[in-house]
Amino acid sequence: MRDRSLLIGSLTVALAASGFGLLGPVARFAYDAGLEPLSFVAWRAGFGTAIVALYAGWRIARGRGFVAPWRLRPGEQASLAVIIATGVILNVAMFYAFGLTTVALALLGFYTYPALVAVVAVARRHEALDAARIGALALALGGMVLVVAGGLDPVSGVRVDPLGIGLALVAALAQVTFVTVSRSGYDSIPTEQAIGWILAATAVICVALALVTGGATALSAPLRSTDALSLAVVAGVLGAGIPSVLFLTGIRSIGGTRTGILMLIEPVVGVALAALLLAEAIRPIQVLGGVAILGAALLVQRSSPATRLSPANSPQFVGGVDQ
Repeated sequence: MRDRSLLIGSLTVALAASGFGLLGPVARFAYDAGLEPLSFVAWRAGFGTAIVALYAGWRIARGRGFVAPWRLRPGEQASLAVIIATGVILNVAMFYAFGLTTVALALLGFYTYPALVAVVAVARRHEALDAARIGALALALGGMVLVVAGGLDPVSGVRVDPLGIGLALVAALAQVTFVTVSRSGYDSIPTEQAIGWILAATAVICVALALVTGGATALSAPLRSTDALSLAVVAGVLGAGIPSVLFLTGIRSIGGTRTGILMLIEPVVGVALAALLLAEAIRPIQVLGGVAILGAALLVQRSSPATRLSPANSPQFVGGVDQ
């Protein structure tokens, strides 16, 4: 039973990583169509909210209880507020980092977060790092370095901007906070409802920031261009709504460390799609890195089970998997 739950949870996270991996190429096309980082995040979160709201409504119609955020316990309300803030910080910091420094360097900074998640989980005594999990983490991080750094092009130059790298590290810390708090910080609210509120708040905040910073023209791009609109829909549905629900489900079912390791599939998908859609060559070292990450995904299945901390009386969890 544990092996089956672990496999399902792992596949859930792998699908989430694949969805998030779409964002690199989609963002590139969206910027060419007139969108900017803040407007892209706003539209992505808006369409993500719409698809999650439809799914949440369907679950409610089938008997799932609606849990209003304002009726959560004070501690859970605070946790949800922290998650909303970290979601905005993560998106804004990362997309601005892409504009300041070489994308590969920004990604190297951001993808330090699985190691940080593991450190925090051990420090908080949520999880123990056995030999298999340590090996999987080292293998996955090494593979990530090969995949991302292998995309650096010395011919076109490497932009090393301290602010850009700093923003990528800020985004990594925000992701660590998201994974750590989401593990058990607001278990009373079902996964899809929590993600719906998080995405809705992100959309509203990013629209406000775009207007304040003079991004109204870019914000209206999808209203003037079918290309921009279609890309925003793809980013929202396949790169936000669906993978966000899967991501939180994975965190709640298999723990933060396993989730962080498996999420390193994301740059593998991003590089593969860039090769397919943007005609960017894949170097042999990147293939080796991808194999290492996939090997880590298999190895992590051999590690000891994560400690579940969600309340035993939480009605939406059965057998450690969100129902």
